[in-house]
Amino acid sequence: MTPELMEEGARRIEQHQAALAAAGTNTASGGRSAGFLRPSIPGEVDTTHGRILYLEDVSVSFDGFKAINKLSLDIAPGELRCIIGPNGAGKTTMMDIITGKTRPDEGQVFFGSTIDLLRYKEAEIAQMGIGRKFQKPTVFEQLTVFENLELALKTNKAVTASMLFRLNSTQSDRLAEVLHTINLSDSVARLAGNLSHGQKQWLEIGMLLMQDPKLLLLDEPVAGMTDEETERTAELFLTLKGKHSLMVVEHDMSFINTISDIVTVLCDGSVLAQGTLAQVQSDERVIEVYLGR
Repeated sequence: MTPELMEEGARRIEQHQAALAAAGTNTASGGRSAGFLRPSIPGEVDTTHGRILYLEDVSVSFDGFKAINKLSLDIAPGELRCIIGPNGAGKTTMMDIITGKTRPDEGQVFFGSTIDLLRYKEAEIAQMGIGRKFQKPTVFEQLTVFENLELALKTNKAVTASMLFRLNSTQSDRLAEVLHTINLSDSVARLAGNLSHGQKQWLEIGMLLMQDPKLLLLDEPVAGMTDEETERTAELFLTLKGKHSLMVVEHDMSFINTISDIVTVLCDGSVLAQGTLAQVQSDERVIEVYLGR
């Protein structure tokens, strides 16, 4: 979740608390602010060369430790790529670099064939269409499912615009579509804090989808989920595949087997192996450093 969205969520909660204090009782949602202001970034994502994300010879060190070491990989539009590897392999650092949180010491990172991500700040990269979900769900627990999704709409969030905002038919249809996609249509009026762990994960994914991302980075999305929630999450990801490009970092091999076409194995900050899950599971190097015997 971006800092701008977190600030707006906090402001929305303050508005609710003030309204409750004034009324002396519970009230229906009255806030209608939504989305966060997106700076104008010229150019569309050019995928005519068949790649939406491209990293080449990327390296970064922290206090002498090389967290990423000459890392090169690419992802096609609509692809669902799974990333696995031992702890400390560089998976999180790689996503930090893609999203602008960490700057590499060397290498190239392109979104499409023309957008050099190393030229942009974290918020600008998010606004280009790269959404990231961390392992722990970050939703506004004091707001309803509906309000969380409404908050994530791509609209002007200036104070005056927020006060006057009302959903139009297109936005209402989009919100309903996302609710159906994340399987929370029956929970639209529930407070996010009352959802199960898995439902909170789906809600945060829904908030990302409200931003119409072209690329989604998802860090251990099924950690802590029940078997049923994990199964539904796999169905969700397969639904998103093709409409969005997804990079999924996971340790659950059963889940990966359900959703993956190509699996990339990272170790010591670089690509150790790549192929189908069956291929990487039979690779002696992967067995040695990650899967065990």
